Amino acid sequence: MANVISDETIEYVGILAKLELSEEEKEAAQNDMARMLDHIDKLSELDTTGIEPMSHVFPVSNVMREDVVTNGDDSENILKNAPEEKDSAFVVPKTVD
Repeated sequence: MANVISDETIEYVGILAKLELSEEEKEAAQNDMARMLDHIDKLSELDTTGIEPMSHVFPVSNVMREDVVTNGDDSENILKNAPEEKDSAFVVPKTVD
């Protein structure tokens, strides 16, 4: 393993993750992190010349539609369902003193 994770790094990551690790768990975490970094280093050896960067494995385009109002202001009909209304708003019982 070319990547060595320091004890301070493991302590810091433990603090950030709010974990209390035993000495054995710290050692296992160090080995796991070092293996992950070794794998990333191995991936960086790949020749990606001519490979276009992508953000998704499938070709995805923006599927959002225009935000167009289709039903208009129907507040008058909506307020007909209110048991009580005042100044074009629902009147509800007070919940907090």
